[in-house]
Amino acid sequence: MMSKLPTYKEVPIAGNIYDPGKLVYKTGDWRTFKPVIDHEKCIKCYICWLYCPEPSIDRTKDGGVEINYEQCKGCGICAAECPVKCIEMVKG
Repeated sequence: MMSKLPTYKEVPIAGNIYDPGKLVYKTGDWRTFKPVIDHEKCIKCYICWLYCPEPSIDRTKDGGVEINYEQCKGCGICAAECPVKCIEMVKG
C-alpha cells in the first residue's frame, strides 16, 4: 500500500538554494558540447535566454546575450530554440 504523499506546504525546503547572480557551483565542466553564438546573425529575441534551464545565458548592456560557460552544461536547448539558428553546438 502506498503512503499518502505530503502536500507542497508539508514538504521541507531542500536542495541548493542560491543567488544565481553569485556563482556557487561551476557546472560547465560537465559538458561535451558548448553553444557558440554568431552575434552578427543574432536578432536579440532572447528566446535562448528564456528557454535556458540554468542561469547560463546573460543579457549584455548592449542588448545582446553571452554564454556563461562556467554554468552552461551544454544541453543545446538554446540552439534548438533559436529561431534564426545563430547558436551552434561545438565540441569542447
